[in-house]
Amino acid sequence: MVIINSQLLITNSASGQDFVRRPPDLDRLTQELFAEIQSDQVPFEDLYETLLQYYTTPINVNTATREEFRSLLLLNENQISTLLRHREVNGDLLSVYELQSIEGYDLRTINRILPFVSVLSSNVNAGRGSLWQRIAREENNALYLRYERVLQERKGYTPPTLYQGRPTTRYLGSADKMLIRYRVSHTKDFSLGFAMEKDAGEQLTWNPKNGQFGADYVSAHFLLQERGRLKTLALGDYQLQFGQGLLLSSGLGVGKGAETITTLRRSSVGVRAYSSLLENSFFRGGAATVQVVPTVQATAFVSHKNVDANLQQAQDSLARFDEFTSGLLYTGFHRTASELANRHQLSETIGGGNVGYTSRNSNLSMGATGVYTHYGTPLLKRAEPYNRYEFSGTDNLALSLYYTYVWRNLLLFGETARSSSGGLGTVNGLLASLGPTVDAAMLVRHYDKNFHTLYGNAFSESTRNINETGVYIGLKVRPVARWEVSAYYDQFSFPWLRYRASAPTTGHDALVRLAYSPTKTSLLYAQLRQRLKPRDLPSDGVIRPVPLPGEQLRQSVLLYYNSTISPALEMRTRVQASRLRDDEGLAWRRGYVLAQDLSYRVNRVLKLTGRYALFDADDYDTRQYVYEQDVLLAVSIPALYGQGTRVYGIAELRINRAITLWLRYAETRYRNQNTVGSGLEEIVGSVRGDVKAQLRVKF
Repeated sequence: MVIINSQLLITNSASGQDFVRRPPDLDRLTQELFAEIQSDQVPFEDLYETLLQYYTTPINVNTATREEFRSLLLLNENQISTLLRHREVNGDLLSVYELQSIEGYDLRTINRILPFVSVLSSNVNAGRGSLWQRIAREENNALYLRYERVLQERKGYTPPTLYQGRPTTRYLGSADKMLIRYRVSHTKDFSLGFAMEKDAGEQLTWNPKNGQFGADYVSAHFLLQERGRLKTLALGDYQLQFGQGLLLSSGLGVGKGAETITTLRRSSVGVRAYSSLLENSFFRGGAATVQVVPTVQATAFVSHKNVDANLQQAQDSLARFDEFTSGLLYTGFHRTASELANRHQLSETIGGGNVGYTSRNSNLSMGATGVYTHYGTPLLKRAEPYNRYEFSGTDNLALSLYYTYVWRNLLLFGETARSSSGGLGTVNGLLASLGPTVDAAMLVRHYDKNFHTLYGNAFSESTRNINETGVYIGLKVRPVARWEVSAYYDQFSFPWLRYRASAPTTGHDALVRLAYSPTKTSLLYAQLRQRLKPRDLPSDGVIRPVPLPGEQLRQSVLLYYNSTISPALEMRTRVQASRLRDDEGLAWRRGYVLAQDLSYRVNRVLKLTGRYALFDADDYDTRQYVYEQDVLLAVSIPALYGQGTRVYGIAELRINRAITLWLRYAETRYRNQNTVGSGLEEIVGSVRGDVKAQLRVKF
């Protein structure tokens, strides 16, 4: 039996064998899960927050359900089934080492899940005292203080000037960004926390009548779990995920990525505490899940909050609505007078429930979900052709049915929903283990052009589940030890018009990745991707008299190498490049980035991490996104375009067992540019530098 001594330190305890786990390597995990970051609008922070919560409150492999194992995104269905069978036949695992004796659990798999699992007895919370005693004694109990600032002066912070007799727009607050976050939690027991954030440019304002309590963003939650028949009770801010996320989806979705199999399906994790900083992806109110009978759970929830929107008055006496908004605003920024005027202007009330059934052997799960949404002011999109079938009015009711079924080495899953507009949405798929070294997947989805789901985020090419039909096929092969080939092909179409696409269009997305792990601490891979997604090209007045979609084609290549040279020194090299053309016959535009990372642990007290990167991108459309390491719980994915260098350095200083300090400096230096950024973010010069400091105090 192989011993994983580089990853584990085992100590005896009364409740089983606990172990000190290394923090998750989110940078490497990002490389393995995501194919290619193409936008900074994806809620990566929510996903990282979820993974970090699995680290601080890990899944207990002796009590976790099939759905909880699925939610890790790191295990295939065959691995989950063999672990459940092992647990059923042999009882509770006594040590994490026992995973090595289970079929399908090689060293790479075990090393990937180690940060997020624990091996404890089934009655781990027994005899720990009352709730308040458990909260007071909990070790997973920390306060975070964070400060950020751009060193150069941006236009938004300069004195206003006069334009046509009026002062120009400027930010009302300081350039400082500040955060306070606190959370105490325990696996399958409780979670309590709050967060307060002031973005750069926002004011610190105390006005409770207007919902302002110092910092612009304030969030708090309280979650209880496993209280007899009461499985979960959430008060304050929370998230929901049921079925395949067609109606309700939290931050656990990855979608298309280099992990071509396990991230395809979603998990019904139900009610989750919300402690992230995204200001629009949560519910505020209460939710409860009750065990009706051993195989049936029921959930009810209600939420009410005010969201950002630009309210408008109708100019026509015959208009459908006297007052309306053209859509919700999701930036979360309240820095200028106009942004403040839109702050929390639209009331949103949501209520609904879910009933879920899971068979005693957990092979069959099915359920029904209903979500009713009411807005205090009607939504009415602009009178553009592509908006013809968008949601309008104040009320939306959506109902769905979902299922998962395991048969031998095959997993079938899906969800079908209908909104009050009459539009239908459905997503159905299968995952198959064709052999010990071959996994395959297929998913079919269809979302009507008038299907409206306001908090859903099921698998799709677009950012929303509307006006799309597609078929996805994925494959993963491990031909020999240490080698892995993964690939997918996704064909999709948009039956109705879209923003920047003035006709129905079709496209495809294909990827192939070859990965090699020379050792358990190193990874080398090469990846090719091609994406065809038409969009409008400008009118030329002759051949193209009006804007019509062109065949926009993007091709990219990615090379990545991660190696642990010694226990103290780690090196990462990344080369990525892409080219883009808007239609056949037009010139290619190109972009690339070369990044070299080093991480060195000086001693137990100090760890240093740094990167030097070169980039060159012809324009914004060929920009390059590269995930950067940051202070704990923070995410950095800058968009690099133009020509220049990007460097950053992080010092992690463990002052004592209770206090840890992070210091980060990042700088982007451009060539042949006199300004950086645009609008109120414009900097005179060719350099933008950011500083960040974070202090964690563990209680």
